[in-house]
Amino acid sequence: MSAAAEAPVRRPQGVLRQLLGRPRAAFGLVVIAVMVTAALFAPWLMPHDPFAQSFDGLDLMGAPLPPGGAYPLGTDLLGRDLASRLILGTRTSLIIGVVANGIAVVLGAGVGITAGYFGGWTAAILMRFTDLMMAFPALLLAIVLAAIFQPSLMIVALVIAMVNWVQMSRVIYTETRSLAEREFIQVQRAIGSGPLRILGRHLLPHLLSSIIVFGTLGISTTVLLEATLSYLGVGVQPPMPSWGNIIFENQTYFSTAPWLVFIPGLLIVLLALAFNLVGDALRDVLDPTLKGRH
Repeated sequence: MSAAAEAPVRRPQGVLRQLLGRPRAAFGLVVIAVMVTAALFAPWLMPHDPFAQSFDGLDLMGAPLPPGGAYPLGTDLLGRDLASRLILGTRTSLIIGVVANGIAVVLGAGVGITAGYFGGWTAAILMRFTDLMMAFPALLLAIVLAAIFQPSLMIVALVIAMVNWVQMSRVIYTETRSLAEREFIQVQRAIGSGPLRILGRHLLPHLLSSIIVFGTLGISTTVLLEATLSYLGVGVQPPMPSWGNIIFENQTYFSTAPWLVFIPGLLIVLLALAFNLVGDALRDVLDPTLKGRH
């Protein structure tokens, strides 16, 4: 097999070492690690029951308590511990982000590779369908789909996946079309290799870095979209906490208890920023054409 057919192989340890050597990527990895830890160990990290409504969590006027004392981040409008709800909301956001983005990556990469390799009518049908999906505003389409189905964690994840796969499909289609015309692919066809063998052993390794990068960047998009849907009332439904519906529930106290809106909003921005920073760094590390541009 020619050298052109060999996809670059990078050990995970080497990639991680390079990411940690970049300050912005290292910051993103630390934020992601903290969020994942909070999600995994939420039952042990939550100081209170996130669903318990307590009269002790409200002042004499029935307003939320400020941060401090038994409630490190204060309480919400129903006297529930904000810190506990944010920790459990981290699990909600990450589950939806990872599941929705995973489905979008598999669907988008599958459509892109199939259309790019086979071409002809297959590519025409799949790419016209992709163009049709791209013509609809993603947020509007997500709201319509979420309103049709009964919202739940899996339904919200599926809805987000259905509107997020098209960008991945377009990118992978373009790369696959370029690779399919390369000499090493033509040689494999000439010696009688089947499509599955060519796709699995010769095309996919070359596409893997792009899939990883867009998959990482896509998590930030899914987290933001989930928060938006939950804020609009068509995402994760109360009493299950989500950063978006925490902001929605407490927005009337924005002027008197701004921490109820500011802290979950900050977490949304931090998590989306972290995945963007790591995704950008991964693109530079895994794509040799970008070397030396810093």
